[in-house]
Amino acid sequence: MAESKDDKDNSKLASCDAYFETVQARKKLPHSLQETLTSAFGRIPASSFPKVPGGKDTTVCHAVKVLSECNIMSAPVRNPDAGDGLDWKKRYLGIIDYAAIILWVLESAELAAVAISASTATAAGIGAGAVGAIGAVALGVTGPAAIAGLTAAAVGAAVAGGVAADRGVGKDAPTAVDSLGNDFYKDRWAPFLPVATDGSMLSVLLLLSKYRLRNVPVIEPGKPDVKNFITQSAVVQGLEGCKGRDWFDCIAACPLSDLGLPFMSPDKVICIQSDELILEAFKLMRDNEIGGLPVVEGPKRKIVGNISIRDIRFLLLKRELFNNFRQLTVKDFMMTISSHENSKVMPPITCKSDATLGSVIHHLASKSVHRIYVVENQDDGVVGVITLRDVISCFIYEPPNLFDVYFDSSIKEVLEK
Repeated sequence: MAESKDDKDNSKLASCDAYFETVQARKKLPHSLQETLTSAFGRIPASSFPKVPGGKDTTVCHAVKVLSECNIMSAPVRNPDAGDGLDWKKRYLGIIDYAAIILWVLESAELAAVAISASTATAAGIGAGAVGAIGAVALGVTGPAAIAGLTAAAVGAAVAGGVAADRGVGKDAPTAVDSLGNDFYKDRWAPFLPVATDGSMLSVLLLLSKYRLRNVPVIEPGKPDVKNFITQSAVVQGLEGCKGRDWFDCIAACPLSDLGLPFMSPDKVICIQSDELILEAFKLMRDNEIGGLPVVEGPKRKIVGNISIRDIRFLLLKRELFNNFRQLTVKDFMMTISSHENSKVMPPITCKSDATLGSVIHHLASKSVHRIYVVENQDDGVVGVITLRDVISCFIYEPPNLFDVYFDSSIKEVLEK
C-alpha cells in the first residue's frame, strides 16, 4: 500500500528522532560534560560564527552561474517575485543544489539519446545540446521557457523515436519540452531554514546534525538578508581549531567506540561496485540523500575508491566522459579523472575502529572531505562510515522540549518537506 504524504512527513522527523536517540544511547561521555557543552553552545549567538565564504543570497539565474564558476555546491536563492518583503518564508525559494541540476541535465539527455544510435549525427547533436544546456544554465539562463528551449533538440529526437511518449512526457516536441522545463524546478531544493543572528549555536548544531541540514543560513531579525551561511564542513573546521581547549581535548581523545561510532551498522553502509555504471552511483546518492559512496570490489566489499556527489561535474567538464556517460563504469570514471593533472578524484579516507575522534576530525578538516570510512584491516571491507553529521552529534544533545520551544509550526513544516 502506498505511503500517504502525512506518513512520509512524519517519518522524516521520526527518523531524525531515531538517529539522535541512537547517538545519545551509544555515547559513553559523562552526562555532566554533555550538559556543560550543550549549555555553553546555547549561550553562544549564531552571529559569532566566522563568516563562511560565498554565504550570500541571490536569484536562481545568478546562483547557478556562481555555483558553476566558483565550484560551490549550494546556495540560498531568492524568489525574484517576492519583492522586498520581510517574511523570509516568502522571500526565499530554498537552497539550490548544483549537483542536482547537473544530474537533471544528464538524465534529460539520457532520455533523449536512448531513442537513437550513439553513432548518428542526431545523437551527437543531443550530446552537444545537453552540454549547451548546462553551459547556458551556468550563464544564468534558467527560466522555464529557456530551459525548455535548451532541451528542445534533444527531446524532439526522443519524441521522434517514441521514447518521450512512452515515458508520458508528451506526443510532440513542444509538449515534451514544456514538461521537462517544468521538471527542472521539482526536487532541486533543500529547505531554507534560517537561524536569527541572536539565535544560539546550539540551534545551528542541532539543525546540522539531528535534523540533517547541510547548511544553515543566518539572518538578522526583521531583515531577511542572509548574513552568513554555516555549513557542516565549516563547523568541523571550527572544531579542529579548538585543539588545546580542555573540553575539546577531553572528547577528541576518546576512541570511536566510546562515542558509539560508527552509528551505522556494516549492513546499512551503501556502496557501489567498481564495475557498475557511474550514473547509477550518482542516482544512488540522490535517492538515499547522501553525499558520497565507497567504491568497492568483490564479495568482501574491499574499498578501492570514493565517489562524491561533487564529482558529477566531471561528466560535463571532460568531453571523453560526457560522450560515453551512459556506458561509463565507476572504475573507468575514476581512472579517467586520475589521468588528468589537477583533476583527481579524492581517494578514500579510512580509519580503524580503534581511532580517536580527534584523528577523525583532523582528517575530515585537513582533507576537506565529508565522510571517513571505517575498516578493520587494509584488505577488509567497509564496516562503517562517519560523516560530518555524526561528528557534530558527538558534542551536543537536545534539551527536553527545545524543539517545541524554538521551532514554530512553519519551521516544522519546512523540516518535514
